[in-house]
Amino acid sequence: MEPSPRPSFEPAGAGGLLVATTVVLLAIGALVGWALGSAGVGAVAGAAAGIPAGIFAVYRRYRGYFS
Repeated sequence: MEPSPRPSFEPAGAGGLLVATTVVLLAIGALVGWALGSAGVGAVAGAAAGIPAGIFAVYRRYRGYFS
């Protein structure tokens, strides 16, 4: 039996996933903030939530590479 090949790490893919997750949560935060009266505050809150969510998404996608 051959060992399974190690998954490849794609830095551009990881960066794209990080940016996409952050932008999606930023946009959701801006929409919620706009509905509540302040899109700017909502966008900041969305970005604050989006950065750790993006890091988690990258970790989940590439977790086999890090172990």
